[in-house]
Amino acid sequence: MANPSQLGFQDAASPVMEEMVHFHDHTLMILFLISTLVLYFIMAMVTAQLTDVFTDDAQGLEMVWTILPAIILILMALPSLRILYLMDEVSDPHLTVKAIGHQWYWSYEYSDYQDLAFDSYMVPTQDLAPGQFRLLETDHRMVVPMESPVRVLVTADDVLHSWAVPALGVKMDGVPGRLNQTSFVASRPGVYYGQCSEICGANHSFMPIAVEAVPLQHFESWSSSMLEEG
Repeated sequence: MANPSQLGFQDAASPVMEEMVHFHDHTLMILFLISTLVLYFIMAMVTAQLTDVFTDDAQGLEMVWTILPAIILILMALPSLRILYLMDEVSDPHLTVKAIGHQWYWSYEYSDYQDLAFDSYMVPTQDLAPGQFRLLETDHRMVVPMESPVRVLVTADDVLHSWAVPALGVKMDGVPGRLNQTSFVASRPGVYYGQCSEICGANHSFMPIAVEAVPLQHFESWSSSMLEEG
């Protein structure tokens, strides 16, 4: 959950998000070093007296400032490609959930169960309980087991939507007539909030996502109770 005036990412709740945070810090340090070097060059050009007659003929220097940026780009591209492949990897999921975007709420269907499906609407401000978050709390959370690979199939019923939960490092567009998939593993129990990240109409800001990760035995109890109610 993000805090007011927070500058960095939310605390990572999945292995992929942890990798993304580490890559962000890695890239930020490279950018900081480049910015410092460029600022030094600018100050040196402004303050120094350029009297060297060989300044216009420095092939060695030209080779350095051509090859060095290429090496830096490689150092940034390789870990980026690794994370991209990790994000696309969906192998042997323990649970599959289909998320369907509507104007302006989400529907969830648990494909491994015969009749486990429900709609998830935002809780109005006047109905919030103490401790709940405005514009983020839902009447039905998407409950998943922690430390288990979960596959999410994302689609839409009307217009473009986007199912995004920052703490889990997940964001996938929901396109009408098309089924996209993503996956995540919740590292610890908790409630992780997100919102639709594709402008989808007048109430785009009022279709939040709430994912609750619980131990496996609690998930089994929840699914049994939901099936009994259905």
